[in-house]
Amino acid sequence: MIQLTIRILQAIALFGCFASSIYYIMCLVSARAFRSGQAGGSGSTQALPVSILKPLKGIDPEIYEGFRSHCLQDYPEYEIVFGVSDPADPAVASVERLKQEFPERAIQLVVCPNILGPNVKVSNLEQMVRAARHEYLIVNDSDIRVERDYLQRVVAPLADEHVGMVTCLYRGVAAPTLGSQLEALGISTDFSAGVLAAQLIEGGLSFGLGSTLAFRRRDLNQIGGFRSIVEFLADDYELGHRIAGLGLKVTLSDVVVETHLPAYDFGGYLAHQMRWARGVRDSRLGGYIGLIATFGLMWALLNLILAWAAVWSWAVLGLVLLLRMMVVLTVGKSVLKDSQLPGQLWLLPLRDLTAVGVWIASFWGHTVTWRGDRFELRKGRLIRIT
Repeated sequence: MIQLTIRILQAIALFGCFASSIYYIMCLVSARAFRSGQAGGSGSTQALPVSILKPLKGIDPEIYEGFRSHCLQDYPEYEIVFGVSDPADPAVASVERLKQEFPERAIQLVVCPNILGPNVKVSNLEQMVRAARHEYLIVNDSDIRVERDYLQRVVAPLADEHVGMVTCLYRGVAAPTLGSQLEALGISTDFSAGVLAAQLIEGGLSFGLGSTLAFRRRDLNQIGGFRSIVEFLADDYELGHRIAGLGLKVTLSDVVVETHLPAYDFGGYLAHQMRWARGVRDSRLGGYIGLIATFGLMWALLNLILAWAAVWSWAVLGLVLLLRMMVVLTVGKSVLKDSQLPGQLWLLPLRDLTAVGVWIASFWGHTVTWRGDRFELRKGRLIRIT
């Protein structure tokens, strides 16, 4: 009976190794296609007037440099609309400094006094968009830093009426703490690879990424405005998913933006990963369960143990690790241009095995912590815990 159980577990582990290897190959294929698109460029030079909406709360690492990068765009007509719930928010000082440095830029600061739902970021966006002048809108996180041609390349695909949203991959610049290094490593070697694979497997994207969400005001109005997603944790996913539901394409731009990560300790890293994991679980349950087929290192190590370290099991482990490293280098280095990646590679086993633990733990519980507040998740919706 024990031998039979071991053989069954070993068969499952071997299947996991096979599934992970197929997944890694799909990541490589999709990364290659993305790189070809980067080399080809956006294919359009039409400059559509655009309003950039940046909801703020508190100070993020390198926040002012991120703001500055949006003011240095080689683009003829755009405005930046910042929004805060509290006029005394510390981020306000950075906006006022930006106005002084760039008096020629159209920069607004909107104080959003009404709390329209538990997702205060989206609540602010609903009030900020009323002050925006243009039909074409971009929402991106407060800590995003961009290159000078960002607007030109991100907005251009919206000239095609069949495109409803443009979104971007991003790389994380880590602080010198373990949690921050693990977070950056996960973005470059797992999260972005998963987005590229989803695009290949599903024949396109049906969700957006908070690093950049570019879309039309009329499409936003058609899905009920920001107010329609004010109860959801994964607002970027919901916005992209609902615009895709209009029969429009969600396009992954050839632009890669940058975010400077907080100095997470290990506990902070786990808390952030758990919030992300439970948000994805509630938004894309089928795809989230399918992540079990992507944990190659776990399956290969389990197979090694069950096979009593037989020579062939070492060969399986070596093959899985080879494919995993090919994904890491192709996505992290070639696609995202992550210069910190080589110094973080020694953390990869810890990061991959931690991801398995977070995935398992995410199914037990519905609470998340977000910017100091605790919520319960119910089908993706936030219920504040008092």
